Amino acid sequence: MRIAIVTDAWEPQVNGVVRTLQSVRSVLAGQGHEVFVVSPERFYSMPCPTYPEIRLAMASTGMVGRLLRDFGADAIHLATEGPVCLAARRWCLKRGIPFTTAYHTQFPDYVAARSGIPAEWIWRYIRWFHQPAQAILASTPSVRRTLTEHGLSQVRPWGRGVDLGNFHEAARPYPAFAHLPRPIQLYVGRVAVEKNVAAFLACRHPGTKIVVGDGPARMALEAEYPGAIFMGARFGGELASIYAAADIFVFPSRTDTFGLVMIEALACGTPVAAYPVTGPLDVLTPETGVMADRLDDAIAGALRLDRAACADRARAFTWEASAAQFLDALVPIEDAAVAA
Repeated sequence: MRIAIVTDAWEPQVNGVVRTLQSVRSVLAGQGHEVFVVSPERFYSMPCPTYPEIRLAMASTGMVGRLLRDFGADAIHLATEGPVCLAARRWCLKRGIPFTTAYHTQFPDYVAARSGIPAEWIWRYIRWFHQPAQAILASTPSVRRTLTEHGLSQVRPWGRGVDLGNFHEAARPYPAFAHLPRPIQLYVGRVAVEKNVAAFLACRHPGTKIVVGDGPARMALEAEYPGAIFMGARFGGELASIYAAADIFVFPSRTDTFGLVMIEALACGTPVAAYPVTGPLDVLTPETGVMADRLDDAIAGALRLDRAACADRARAFTWEASAAQFLDALVPIEDAAVAA
């Protein structure tokens, strides 16, 4: 099958959307499917205000349409709600070509956190963008309920996976942490206001706080919390080693739809502390994480959990299963529509 994925989030960005698309593409390619990615790198682009890692592409409908037409896709998926996907959406609708979309991020809450714009204003755009899609892929039951409550009923499940070849309970603990005061409390992800990292750093639980990742809030948070260790971005085996060395993984975000880093931590045997919100509510079980309105309480509770149970829970999340759900939701393009 020839599958076109249109996205405004792609390399070199480091986030859950990009990792999901990369991982699913890799599985599909291994199964013999041809996957063509239309991303901002193909067009002139400019950095997104307050989030320069994201490039806003100056992609016209004609430019994106030519790429899709020349590829000759059997199915088209629009992964994000940005300029490139807007152009693809216009091209498909004009020609009566079906497409699927995905809701990866709590975009209304994200924009509200950064700009102060009421989230409901952004929901108007979200409804408008996704309404024509034959299917809207969403990662968890909570997110699917949220979309349905906002008038988008054509939702389909699209779970997430973890690279169990890299993240596993046999990962060697990061040696540089050996002499740090325990418990070691770890955050991994983008260091930005919408991730609520400050809530983690403000916790009063004793031990060592470690932040892995980068972003626009890092400099200010380093200055405000000099006792925390900021490591910057880490990947692959080194990141697995960091997870394995931590006593607890703290997930302070209130706006994520899933939280891939949680299952990476669980795969390495590290229990999770989080707020009782979308993402943790769908991923964690009483054996693998504690959710509480106070992160200090969640940390204290999660430290008592069994690491083997955490690793066992993570094995339920595979990219093969995720790719199968993605493939099953695609809507084939009829030959007549392509000819138009």
